[in-house]
Amino acid sequence: MQLLAKFRIDAFMLGLLAAVLVAVVLPARGDAAGVLSWATKIAIGILFLLYGARLKPREALDGLKHWRLHSSVLAVTYLVFPLIGLALRLLVPSVLTDDLYTGVLYLCLLPSTVQSSIAFTSIARGNVAGAVVSASLSNLLGVFVTPLLVMLLMDTTGQATVSMGSIVAIVLQLLLPFLAGQVLRKPLQVLMRHATVTKVVDRGSVYLVVYSAFSDSMVEHIWGGISLLSLLAVVVVCVAVLAAVLALTTVASRLLGFDRGDRIVMIFCGSKKSLASGLPMATVLFAGHPIGLIVLPLMIFHQIQLFVCAWLAGRWERQADAAAESEPADEESVATEVA
Repeated sequence: MQLLAKFRIDAFMLGLLAAVLVAVVLPARGDAAGVLSWATKIAIGILFLLYGARLKPREALDGLKHWRLHSSVLAVTYLVFPLIGLALRLLVPSVLTDDLYTGVLYLCLLPSTVQSSIAFTSIARGNVAGAVVSASLSNLLGVFVTPLLVMLLMDTTGQATVSMGSIVAIVLQLLLPFLAGQVLRKPLQVLMRHATVTKVVDRGSVYLVVYSAFSDSMVEHIWGGISLLSLLAVVVVCVAVLAAVLALTTVASRLLGFDRGDRIVMIFCGSKKSLASGLPMATVLFAGHPIGLIVLPLMIFHQIQLFVCAWLAGRWERQADAAAESEPADEESVATEVA
């Protein structure tokens, strides 16, 4: 760890790169993929259990009441992103093919991620209660809003239908463990005293999501059905979209007067798109279309957002730690001056 610090190498980023390399060399297949899926769900469940145990009931209630933050995140997710997606139509056919543009527009209509947004917010010392509510609300609404936007803004074959199973899955995997953590808050306080525990769960869940995403892409051979030039074009477009939204959420959160914790929530929850929700929806909404090409921009955007947000989270974590370490020294110097 001292060697990494000496060369200013982020251990979290190294962990993400390791997860990608393992997925490329040893992607999960067959029974292993099923085990990975359950392991990821269990890790996320434990993560939310600890989040619930960490937050005081008053803090959780305040998170629910923070309507300005949640409405801002939803506005970016379901208004700003779709407008950007529609504007990118200008890139067809000079930069993007019709199928790839369909994929870019589709990713702009998806809800925010849940587990990674909250994990990054926690790592960056942001408002975890606000992130839980914003990310979960975005995903719950996305079950209905995304298919509606697809029908309004895109041409699809077949009927776009949404299963109630998506809502049940979100409740069971995210909200139920969070509420259990609230109920078991006192018994879990002994465990919560060890910061290493929450840090391992935070980062471990992100590593599992990254490995799972890259593993799926390798198994489905998504990277082999597109030319290098087209792939580079999609990468550039995804980077540009993410950069634009990150800049917008950063500026908007300051203009709205949000404190540091809420700014982190708006940046992470507002700038990200859910691969977990996007892939299942695509199989229904684009029946008969080349789904591999349509979800390719989502796959690329998902990886880029994970690495960029991981870097931001690590940077803000170090800033928060440095500020916390300097506070006692500042208080001591002030006391000396007063004396």
